[in-house]
Amino acid sequence: MSEQLDILIFGAHADDAEIGMAGTIIKHTAAGLRVGICELTEAEMSSNGTVELRKQEAAAAAEVMGLSYRSNLQLPDRGLERSQEQLDAITAEIRRCAPKIVFAPYWEDRHPDHMICSRLVEEAVFNAKLRRYMTELPPVQVQQTYYYFINDPGPANLMVDISEHYERKIETLSCYASQFGGLGSDSDTVATPLNQGYVERVRYRDSLAGQRSMTLYAEGFVTKTPYVVDRLL
Repeated sequence: MSEQLDILIFGAHADDAEIGMAGTIIKHTAAGLRVGICELTEAEMSSNGTVELRKQEAAAAAEVMGLSYRSNLQLPDRGLERSQEQLDAITAEIRRCAPKIVFAPYWEDRHPDHMICSRLVEEAVFNAKLRRYMTELPPVQVQQTYYYFINDPGPANLMVDISEHYERKIETLSCYASQFGGLGSDSDTVATPLNQGYVERVRYRDSLAGQRSMTLYAEGFVTKTPYVVDRLL
């Protein structure tokens, strides 16, 4: 069954897309667009939280963002690779959702899964348009692919002003208490970069991105192919 999304965002784990572009997601769902997120893995190798808890957190975040669709391909966490099986799974998701625009993580990041996810999605977008590839699903031509930043800032060539929606981005990230909630009194929680003031660092990053574009907060993106406008003014 086709979901017919306007925008489909891929991440290796639940919370990847939220870190990089929750403000942009909220801005577009508020405008009435159908936006979805697909995680490749269930983040079963995460130091904190459980698969079931991460599912609950992702569902709560989806509600805050106003998503029309959220899915998980259940590929192996820390086992992502350029295999035909994994590439076909992502291609099939693109064809089921038929998005106009696809987002993937930027291809350089401290987490290897984010980088592999980026490459897999790029190839799947290409494969999705081939009419003799996986003929059980109709081909889909994605209009544009953009890349968002997770852990490491990069050379953004597109900025989205998210100032009006920024506190809802913070509310979205707050849904992931198992990841960003600090150490607290839970003896099973271990220190990671995510629970050591990570959300505040995301805020600083988005503030600096906004400064570059003369706005309060912005999220930056990269595209490998030029985007076309009808006119400049």
